[in-house]
Amino acid sequence: MSDLEPHLLVVDDDTRLRELLRRYLCENGFRITTAADVAEARRHLASFAFDLIVLDVMLPGESGLDLTRDLQRERRMPVLLLTAMAEPEDRVNGLEQGADDYLSKPFEPRELVLRIRNLLQRRPTIEAPKREISFGGCRFDLARSELFRGSEPIHLTAAETALLTGLAERAGAAVSREELSLSAQFSGNVRNVDVQMTRLRRKIERDPRFPRYLQTVRGTGYVLKPD
Repeated sequence: MSDLEPHLLVVDDDTRLRELLRRYLCENGFRITTAADVAEARRHLASFAFDLIVLDVMLPGESGLDLTRDLQRERRMPVLLLTAMAEPEDRVNGLEQGADDYLSKPFEPRELVLRIRNLLQRRPTIEAPKREISFGGCRFDLARSELFRGSEPIHLTAAETALLTGLAERAGAAVSREELSLSAQFSGNVRNVDVQMTRLRRKIERDPRFPRYLQTVRGTGYVLKPD
């Protein structure tokens, strides 16, 4: 499978439709990850970079519109909503929440592929995430998940790597402890995030008691302050 294939996240609670979409979109040149609800989608979003999300509106727990609003604030990727709610006000509401396109069920699969390709072509100038972050005397290679001080590697555990990656991907922006905890390394346990942050600061900060680069954002979470 080519690394150039666009990576899509498909979120739908209908198991049969989800599998049909996965197979059809794979056959049409896309790399697909699926989720049955917003919670599972958020876990995938914390671990992978996606080019576009195909998102059902009516989902158990959080709705697709809830996730759309969050993604719109973060400007992370195009959102194509799929829904059985076909009234004009439903479409307008979805677009107002930040969706880039809206397709009503039932739909023609070929139309879905065309809409996906159009959305991807409309955003050719989106800047790729910076793959290396420097802070103090350290350098974190996001592609390899490796941390260096000068030319010397710094050993990180899997949990420390997951935490630093989550912050480095959004360097300069506050990331909530809850969002960081969605990594598979933390299993949704916010306390584990705090423990790993303490350990990570010991490896990076000159004085871990007064962190300069891995800062706490009161009431939110943490932020990585790059050079």
